[in-house]
Amino acid sequence: MARTIGADLIVVVPSRGRPEALRELADAFDATCTANTALAVSLDSTDTKQDEYVDDRYAYRMVNPNESMVEALNVGVALAMGFEPGAYAVAFMGDDHRPRTKGWDTDYLDALDDLGTGMVYGDDLFQGEKLPTQIAMTVDIVRAVGWMAPPALRHLYVDSSWLALGKAADCIRYLPDVVVEHVHPAHPDGPKQAWDEGYKRVNSQAMYRRDGFNFERLRRTELPAAAEKIRRLR
Repeated sequence: MARTIGADLIVVVPSRGRPEALRELADAFDATCTANTALAVSLDSTDTKQDEYVDDRYAYRMVNPNESMVEALNVGVALAMGFEPGAYAVAFMGDDHRPRTKGWDTDYLDALDDLGTGMVYGDDLFQGEKLPTQIAMTVDIVRAVGWMAPPALRHLYVDSSWLALGKAADCIRYLPDVVVEHVHPAHPDGPKQAWDEGYKRVNSQAMYRRDGFNFERLRRTELPAAAEKIRRLR
């Protein structure tokens, strides 16, 4: 896919109840971005704190009725691609990711340029190469498969799905020198965030069972077909 002048990367961040986390993420963008990178936040219209997500640094503040993180991401990406039809790539970060490497966005875009059509992720200082807990991909992938994250999932195993899809299509690259830290309460070196109600809700045993079951089903059914669509692009 050819890169369009003036449209680089849109990072869509689903968030709920954590406006202060988005401000910290915007601070990290200020300190590290070197490309034409837009920060977009996708909110649930039932979030009682939605009005606190006001910051001129957010290129887009999208509020919709979203039942899950995956729905908020997919709706947010669709809207962002509509706002920026010439965008080259879209990315996901959680509101608990923090870019640390200066020029991380330029590094991502350069890697995607080299891949042509593909996905790229950096070191989150938690899962490392094992899982893309944050990711960027060329927009032609989203257009081809019809989503950025599999709609059958709600919150968990999305990164596992990206890794499986990227490997099946031979289009994913890990950049070990690019750090986008995941400040998660389950970090093995000790909690980097408190286990608030949001974390507890989406990391429940019921959520693991539901999304784990659906991921295994996706891996056998939908992901091979999606990978074939991506291979055709390449």
